Amino acid sequence: MIKAKKLIHKYTRYDADGNVTEQKMALTGVDLNIKPGDFVAILGHNGSGKSTLAKHLNVLLYPDGGELVVDGKDVYEEKNLWDIRQSAGMVFQNPDNQIVAAVIEEDVAFGPENLGVPSAKIEERVTSSLKSVEMLSYRTHSPNKLSGGQKQRVAIAGVMAMEPKCIILDEPTAMLDPVGRKEVLHAIHELNRKKGVTIILITHYMEEVVDADYVYVMHQGAVVMQGLPREIFSRVEELESYRMTLPQITKLAYELKQSGVDLPDGILTKEELVEALKQCR
Repeated sequence: MIKAKKLIHKYTRYDADGNVTEQKMALTGVDLNIKPGDFVAILGHNGSGKSTLAKHLNVLLYPDGGELVVDGKDVYEEKNLWDIRQSAGMVFQNPDNQIVAAVIEEDVAFGPENLGVPSAKIEERVTSSLKSVEMLSYRTHSPNKLSGGQKQRVAIAGVMAMEPKCIILDEPTAMLDPVGRKEVLHAIHELNRKKGVTIILITHYMEEVVDADYVYVMHQGAVVMQGLPREIFSRVEELESYRMTLPQITKLAYELKQSGVDLPDGILTKEELVEALKQCR
């Protein structure tokens, strides 16, 4: 679905006369290999380059170097722009930036209408998309009356209605309370499991990536760790060196192991910890 090799991006600052005053490397040779149907998490603290990377994956930004192919299409070829954006939809941090209509079903219909989808098909897509994020009963409501988590699910439905093969979510839960975060994570996992949509979740909340198929960790514009969640969470000291905050259960298990309790590495859930402690008796 997505293949990046030595991807580079730099931000350039100019003065009033158009002269370059500063250049900052945001991506310093990123490699990615994401297969169709994967649920991939990209972790990193603020300023690690993960949001810059996300904007490359549906060509909101162009690379300054390296290779990037999305759904078999080279991002450097201008003729591929709209096909890539149709294949790879984007959900941003603030759902209010993506909701454009006064009624939910009209908002979800906005994308397919702009793609020229026939009216009968649009109705089918709106119904299917709202159902997939469990918001069908709200279709005639105003978005203004929704909670943050509900708004984000509507934003996801709006992207789903365009039938992308992949959805990139850039910090989709950063502005939500714990209930809203749980709602959104449930919705995107269901899309991945039931509809086979490739999910790329950009986040700095490590507990959100426990159920991912694969994890990339970024630091200072580079991928510094990658692997299965259990493999990544086993490397506690390395993660902390990159300013990542471990999930409480993983941290607790690590501290218990450091104090002499015989526990396996990379415990991800409280159920795993309870079972492991039972075995220690």
